Amino acid sequence: MTTLQPEPGPTTDVRELFLTYLDFYRSSIADTVAGLTEEQLRDYRLPSGWSPIELVKHLAHMERRWLVWGVAGAAIKEPWGDSVGERWTVRPDESIDELLAELRAGGASTRRIVGSRELSSSSATGGRFPKGKEVPPSVAAVLFHVLQEYARHAGHLDIARELIDAGQRTRSSSTE
Repeated sequence: MTTLQPEPGPTTDVRELFLTYLDFYRSSIADTVAGLTEEQLRDYRLPSGWSPIELVKHLAHMERRWLVWGVAGAAIKEPWGDSVGERWTVRPDESIDELLAELRAGGASTRRIVGSRELSSSSATGGRFPKGKEVPPSVAAVLFHVLQEYARHAGHLDIARELIDAGQRTRSSSTE
């Protein structure tokens, strides 16, 4: 089932617009990977060399890095746990179900964090943004960044899914 993209309405509640679109993209990501086999989730279809399950893990970690560690300034375990160097990684024992649960939990955490701050306020220092360095970005700037990450990667995942589905159709028609 494909999630319908929210329609822009007459609201001036920018916070709710950000949160609604982030919810939409999390749901869209889950819909896009639904029904894929374990092999398809871990297969590399694109020259850039990532698998669908790696992208899901990256998004869960990315949102946590920016909102929990960044905006809230909370300590988090393994902020870069989705990658080794420039490469996204998923351990063999990690499942798509647990990574999608992390994605949903991240959304709930984002709503709590954003709900308790003004969009114009600066992110906390001491977590992602060290004390004494440049002024940390505003909550709105972080939300904009996270939203564009989701949008960009949802498009990448759509392409990967199309390639997976096309490969399935090609294999099934060649065996008929």
